Amino acid sequence: MRAAAPAIDLVGARLELGGRAILSGITLSIGAEEFIGVLGPNGAGKTTLMRAILGLVPAAAGEIRVLGSPARRGNPAVGYMPQTRSNPAIGRISGRDFVASAAGGHRWGLPLLGAEGRREVARVLDLVDGTGLAGRPLSEISGGERQRLLLAQALLGQPRLLLLDEPLISLDPHHQHGVVALVRQLQTELGIAVLFSAHELNPLMGAMDRVLYLGSGQAAIGPVDDVITGPMLSRLYGSPIEVARFGHRIFVMAADGSEAEIGCHHHAHG
Repeated sequence: MRAAAPAIDLVGARLELGGRAILSGITLSIGAEEFIGVLGPNGAGKTTLMRAILGLVPAAAGEIRVLGSPARRGNPAVGYMPQTRSNPAIGRISGRDFVASAAGGHRWGLPLLGAEGRREVARVLDLVDGTGLAGRPLSEISGGERQRLLLAQALLGQPRLLLLDEPLISLDPHHQHGVVALVRQLQTELGIAVLFSAHELNPLMGAMDRVLYLGSGQAAIGPVDDVITGPMLSRLYGSPIEVARFGHRIFVMAADGSEAEIGCHHHAHG
């Protein structure tokens, strides 16, 4: 049996926005069934990388391959969960209609679904334990429940790769844990790859297989113990960084003892 193609291959990839290099010379490979946590300072290129994998940001140099083929727009094998944006106009639509609004690639606007489409919406709602949310208006559900519905949208069409862009923003620790546990469960049961970007490593510990850390236009990928080190992060931040371990926690600090970046360094370990 042939081995599955990697979910993502980057070879010497350079990504630019407005003529400015965001990431340069990036070479890495992510397996077909890996859970990768994507970390890095604000502006390091986490969202830009995901948009490049979606085919929305073409590589200025090098190559980006997704599931064995060049990255392209509208790839049905890739599910995407963007950063949450509030939209008061959708507050009264039901959870079911919210998920259905993404059917056929339409993020907003309610399509007329046939029996097959309705079954698909019911399937993804069941996957995220969201059946009980189907009839409730969005204005009456919690942030954690809304993230489940956004995840259901991303699962429409049975993708083989999920890109989740900061799904933990504004969630309390309890709901963060629930979202991460659910994504890990689905990733394992469905046998798919996941890129999960976050500001903090702590909620992802125990779920991810490897960490991808971006900074200063560069990338490092590997086990936490190999990537979250003083020398490696000093290179990625472009300034001296110290990593201290106390029990099961990791603290990342600038060399002067101050935090390297709020929200990026109180990392639980193990």
